[in-house]
Amino acid sequence: LPWWLILIRQKALIGKLPGDHEVCKITKIAVLSLSEMEPQDLELELCKKHHFGINKPEKITQSPDDTKFLLKTFTHIKSNVSVPNKKKVKESKEKEKLERRLLEELLKMFMDSESFYYSLTYDLTNSVQRQSVCENKNLPLWQNVDERFFWNKYMLKDLIEIGTSEVDFWIIPIIQGFVQIEELVVNYNESSDDEKSSPDTPPQESSCVDDIYPRFLVALISRRSRHRAGMRYKRRGVDKDGNVANFVETEQLIHVHNHTLSFIQTRGSIPVFWSQVGYRYNPRPRLDKNEKETVVYFSAHFEEQLKIYKKQVIINLVDQAGREKIIGDAYLKQVLLFNNPNLTYVSFDFHEHCRGMKFENVQTLTDAIHDIILDMKWCWVDQAGVICKQEGIFRVNCMDCLDRTNVVQAAIARVVMEQQLKKLGVMPPEQPLPMKCNRIYQIMWANNGDSISRQYAGTAALKGDFTRTGERKLAGVMKDGVNSANRYYLNRFKDAYRQAVIDLMQGIPVTEDLYSIFTKEKEHEALDKENQRSHQELISQLLQSYMKLLLPDDEKFHGGWALIDCDPSLIDATHKDVDVLLLLSNSAYYVAYYDDEVDKVNQYQRLSLESLEKIEIGPEPTLFGKPKFSCMRLHYKYKEATGYFHTLRAVVRNSEEDGKGRAASLMKTSLALELKIKDRWLKERIF
Repeated sequence: LPWWLILIRQKALIGKLPGDHEVCKITKIAVLSLSEMEPQDLELELCKKHHFGINKPEKITQSPDDTKFLLKTFTHIKSNVSVPNKKKVKESKEKEKLERRLLEELLKMFMDSESFYYSLTYDLTNSVQRQSVCENKNLPLWQNVDERFFWNKYMLKDLIEIGTSEVDFWIIPIIQGFVQIEELVVNYNESSDDEKSSPDTPPQESSCVDDIYPRFLVALISRRSRHRAGMRYKRRGVDKDGNVANFVETEQLIHVHNHTLSFIQTRGSIPVFWSQVGYRYNPRPRLDKNEKETVVYFSAHFEEQLKIYKKQVIINLVDQAGREKIIGDAYLKQVLLFNNPNLTYVSFDFHEHCRGMKFENVQTLTDAIHDIILDMKWCWVDQAGVICKQEGIFRVNCMDCLDRTNVVQAAIARVVMEQQLKKLGVMPPEQPLPMKCNRIYQIMWANNGDSISRQYAGTAALKGDFTRTGERKLAGVMKDGVNSANRYYLNRFKDAYRQAVIDLMQGIPVTEDLYSIFTKEKEHEALDKENQRSHQELISQLLQSYMKLLLPDDEKFHGGWALIDCDPSLIDATHKDVDVLLLLSNSAYYVAYYDDEVDKVNQYQRLSLESLEKIEIGPEPTLFGKPKFSCMRLHYKYKEATGYFHTLRAVVRNSEEDGKGRAASLMKTSLALELKIKDRWLKERIF
């Protein structure tokens, strides 16, 4: 691969940490190929201060006569040169394509995920507690960093090795992770206003809020380790240096007046040798080394963790039955063999306790460990120095250390924050957090989960709607299914390129045969164009499995189908298909509309089977031309009024394989009353 020089082309100010330290997020980068002979157009924006009134020079284009002359000359030269080896030319072209593909992935990694942050004056790699015990604060910023989170360390290796003070200005540590900073107002007279707030952008307090209400700054900083960094199915468990995959330290920082309070938690893959072959949906985990072989590396991991954090409380959220059990059991055995008094093990089967979308049951866990949370304390500093230190940390994990982990960490962090604010007199002793503060706080943790998930799995966090709102809704379940489908697809090919880019950034040799993957990807794309049915069937399977897991206990799940809404009144001017999912239980059916591009469910309806009047099956209604598909129309009553219906079709044209007949039969079976199913030509109905 050629040498590249990566420059920050555009940044966004995230906010200011205590001490007026600005934190920025990298939003665009420019990549210069140092081996390229021709100059590159970086499309940089002109400096408003120094280029005021100066237009960007236009590219010089050749005249038609010049072009003809050059082509003639080139043809003449070409005819006098021996024909090169076709195999070498093909290899050269493949190499160029692969280089472009890796460069594209590098750009996406920085610009699409928006997960890289830096500060010119604040050490984002170190927690408040580690900064407070720093011995030499006069050194340049980069010389005091925690090297675990110094993501561009290898990339700056040549500059660092120069060893002179002249290079300090150019060495800016960058972290991968998440940062969000908000100012909250403790006002119990103001309720949460969902109309003005969106899931992505927390509502801002009005500038006219009276100063009698206490204010405090809350910041969330997540730092991803650069050791054993990578994508979900490419990096699992522990390595031979004791590093684990997806290790993230999350610091919640509260600042009131001159007081700064910090509480940190970590997450990381279960530190045994395990993997999942990720070329199928929900692959079964497997152990790659036995108990005896794992002991040394498990010990190396926790000895390092205890050296840094002193005490650890493990919260293991994996299922205690089913396919996850083998990894959870191996974890517990290693903890028992390690037998260290500074290591506490807590097991909480998240899916068992929160079955039926009852994610509020996480409070069962926080109540059980409440005394441990209080005994752990937190770091508290003011202008005079350190008031108290955090004694140990919670190390939370599930299988991926993403969805379940984020929900539990948010719950623990909230308990801590409420205790901190009460200690500072910001909150009354017996009052919970005000509704609006709580809303913003939930959004921050949900954003944190989404960001970490995109970095490790390629999509936003599942169960994010609970973290944002405190409620688990059907729309969130639908979105989870689509996210799972996206994770599956990303794992097949894109993860290989992303993993290669991460390895190159960290100076790790790329061991995977990228040329082979590149060829397979092209074959897959060609196959995918010929047959889209497999993708729809995959989404259907995924969503069915989620509904089986998360439907309320009083409803029995019968089936689910990925379909298209073919009602002409709903099709837009572009004639783009409207994707829907039809789900059937023993008492209701659900029609959920989702958008693949934004990865969200737009809307959904739950209709009682009692309101279903009849089902018609026949050719799709069309305004022009002959119908290409057979459809199913579900007629239902709404508030005792008739005339309402859903018109659905499958993606495939073969009516025998589209699943609508099975759906109609299941619906008829589900009803205790007589239901008419007619096979007829469907009329166009536009209201």
